[in-house]
Amino acid sequence: MTERGSTVRTTVHVMRHGEVHNPEKVLYGRLPGYHLSERGQAQARAAADWLADRDVVHVVASPLERAQETAAPIAESHGLPIFTDDGLIESWNTFEGERVAPGDGALRDPRNWSRLRNPAKPSWGEPYDEIAPRMMAAMHRAREKAAGHEAVCVSHQLPVETLRRAMTGRKLAHLPLPHSRLCNLSSITSFTFEGDNLIRWGYTEPWGI
Repeated sequence: MTERGSTVRTTVHVMRHGEVHNPEKVLYGRLPGYHLSERGQAQARAAADWLADRDVVHVVASPLERAQETAAPIAESHGLPIFTDDGLIESWNTFEGERVAPGDGALRDPRNWSRLRNPAKPSWGEPYDEIAPRMMAAMHRAREKAAGHEAVCVSHQLPVETLRRAMTGRKLAHLPLPHSRLCNLSSITSFTFEGDNLIRWGYTEPWGI
């Protein structure tokens, strides 16, 4: 219970899932059946260790298996259930189910050029200006559930990166390449609020600590 006139301070940790077992290098997107690799499971445990002493009272994840599996050791260490929020799901992508070469590999195939015509939207998948509001809504739902404490939301690279850009006043459009993003596997981007107002944010990679 807070004193009259005081503001509740809440932190929401928004996490990218761990490494996925994907030997065929498929762009899996929202496809079911993609689970954490052994390395991904270790990354999830490292994140759970980093969060073990935090005041986490709410854990929520995307419905996709890799996110649920990443959330599992965090929820277990705090004795909490895992809630599911569709707002945290991976962005949809027209390359889903295809093998796409890393880096600029998709650009080398003329058949892909029509899909890559507008990186600012992007033309190959869910628009950034649709990803941002659904991610913000999911984050604030978690903030409300954890009011005065901390919450963990497990999502996916592009949604987490788009959320960070939206929350920090950056342009949503960016290079569609991993090296342009601040969202490595099993990384945690933490947003701290006083009431509805963001007062600070931070980024960490527990797997690399």
